[in-house]
Amino acid sequence: MNKDQVKGKAKEVSGKAKEKLGEARNDKEQQAKGKVEKTEGKVQKKYGDLKD
Repeated sequence: MNKDQVKGKAKEVSGKAKEKLGEARNDKEQQAKGKVEKTEGKVQKKYGDLKD
């Protein structure tokens, strides 16, 4: 596993947590930020997969 894979997965997990927190609080802005972060993490992880 390379650095981009690890950072990407961490960002994906963090984003998912923020998204779920937003759902629990009925906070649409928090949900959106979580989705964006989760997507960024997926992209970074895929980039790391390609490098590996």
